[in-house]
Amino acid sequence: MNVKELFDLTGKNAVITGGSVGLGAQMAEAFAEAGANVVIAARKVERCEALCEKLSGPGIKAVPAACDVSSEDDCRNLIVLTLAELGSVDILVNNAGISWVADSLDFPMDKWQKVMSLNVSGTFQLSAIAAREMKKQGGGKIINIASIGGLGGDMPENVDSVPYTTSKGAVVNMTRDLAVKWARYGINVNAICPGWFPTSLNDKLLEERAPSLIPRIPLNRYGSADDLKGAAVYLASAASNYVTGQCLVVDGGQTAWV
Repeated sequence: MNVKELFDLTGKNAVITGGSVGLGAQMAEAFAEAGANVVIAARKVERCEALCEKLSGPGIKAVPAACDVSSEDDCRNLIVLTLAELGSVDILVNNAGISWVADSLDFPMDKWQKVMSLNVSGTFQLSAIAAREMKKQGGGKIINIASIGGLGGDMPENVDSVPYTTSKGAVVNMTRDLAVKWARYGINVNAICPGWFPTSLNDKLLEERAPSLIPRIPLNRYGSADDLKGAAVYLASAASNYVTGQCLVVDGGQTAWV
């Protein structure tokens, strides 16, 4: 295959959780632009429907789905819907996640459990359900969205959510272990570790903290609306067929600066 064919996703079917806004929407858009059909899943299905209307076009089918990834029934129903609408599950992006900010000396344990349930348990259970179908199909691509927060600690003024960073560290190692266990089925499991990307949920906060955060980023800016698209398409496409168990850091060089 030539290089354009390696990155082509025409005819592939991708599921993106937390796909209606932010980084999830950016990746869903990238897959559709590369030729894939997409299932956009989130708890607020109205947002999914709005994005699907935008992405649907000649040769591209976009399907909205209501899904709470912490619910096993919702995860199972999401894969059933994907098979019914598109016929296969070729790509799964585990992007859904939550955070909770509180002092680490007095963190409420109910919020700890909520973050871990969605970010870790939810990621695993949906991956396992999808992987069973991928095994039948002869392979597939799973992309877990971790974070540079899962690679090390930070000052509480920058990140004060220990369960979030802990959960993302768990996702990093889950990615490695599942990659080893599922390689025999032709399933590639990789992760993306984004740095600071403004979204509708954090844009005001990042604007306030820009004087302290941006000087720590060698490229001297936050991630843009296009900066995750190439990484996602690479890990979803044939271009990464010999890549598994890896964490692709997309952070403007922040973690390279010691």
